[in-house]
Formats: sequence, structure tokens, C-alpha cells
Amino acid sequence: MTSLTSTTETDREADWKAEWQPVVDAVGDDFADGAVTWGGDPVEPGAVRRYLEPLELDCALHTDADVARAHGYSDITMPATGVIAWTIPKAWVPGDTLFDSDARDAQPVKTAINNADMPLGPRTTGFFGTDIEVDLERDVVAGERIGRRGRRLVSCTPKETGVGRGAFMTWESEIVTEAGEVVGRIRIGTYAYVPRPKEQA
Repeated sequence: MTSLTSTTETDREADWKAEWQPVVDAVGDDFADGAVTWGGDPVEPGAVRRYLEPLELDCALHTDADVARAHGYSDITMPATGVIAWTIPKAWVPGDTLFDSDARDAQPVKTAINNADMPLGPRTTGFFGTDIEVDLERDVVAGERIGRRGRRLVSCTPKETGVGRGAFMTWESEIVTEAGEVVGRIRIGTYAYVPRPKEQA
């Protein structure tokens, strides 16, 4: 009896993991086909200032254009830790509907940081980021607009966790300027999953 139950549970686990095999097989593929997703706005001094204020990050390269130019930059630089924010596209533009429900836990109709556009694997409704890694070739300066080119799947590991069944995935993109210069690379870890029923959570 125990052996039969164990075999059944093993089969079920194999079944749900098998649904992720097309995604595992796609490791190495660029899901964006090299397209660039641009940040919502160019880097500008006011935004840099607001970024610096809560951190009290006192570095003249980020606050004084003359100092930045004396060190070879065309304008003040964006702190490396803030670069990723300028690669995120606008969530809303006039004429759009971002929220189509007034429910307490309503989610936006679209967002740049979920898994809704994943063409392979099982349909998931739970999603969160796990880690971010950024490698910069050079500093980004005020006046530049940057974006992410490509969306290459680096890894996919199906795993059941306390919140549900899904897969840990890592995605890699190039950070580029409007001139096409690669100024860095970004890797984002995510977990996309089917949430457990509330009574089992």
C-alpha cells in the first residue's frame, strides 16, 4: 500500500515537472529576439537627486556636473545601484487602463515584471523576483536613455516550494543606450508558480 502511494506521488511529481520541460529545453533562447525594451524616461538630474536623497549618497560625480566632466563624463552619473530602474518601461500612459478592477488586491492589467507573456510551459498565476545581478561596462550619465536588449533564458529549474509548484528561472539582457552601445548586462532571477490552494498553504 505504501509502495503504491509512493509510486503515485512520484508519478504526479513527474507529471507536473514534465510540463516545464519545453521551458527547460529552451534554455539559451532569446525570448525577445534581440528587441529592445526602453526605459520610461531618460536619466535626468532631478531623478538622480531624488534617488540620492534617502540614501544620503554623497558623491560629487552624481551631484556636480563640473566634477563629473573633470573626470571624463559628459554630465553627472547615475549610481550603479539605480541603473536598473531606468531600464523599466512605463507602466501607464494617457489613454491606457492600468487597473480594471477596484478589488482590494487588484493587480495591474499589464506590468513589465510578471510572467504573463511566457509562451511556453504551464500557465502560472504566481510570480516574484528572487535576485538581480548587474554588471556595468561604464557609468550611465544624465541625458542618456537606456533599455534592455534581448531576454535570454539562462536557466530553468522546476521546483515545488511552500507557496506552490513552479520553476526558478534566470533571464539575461544587455543594457544598451539609444546609440546601441552596450553599457552593461543584467540577470534577473524569478520564480513563476501555481499557488497552492489556501487550505493547503
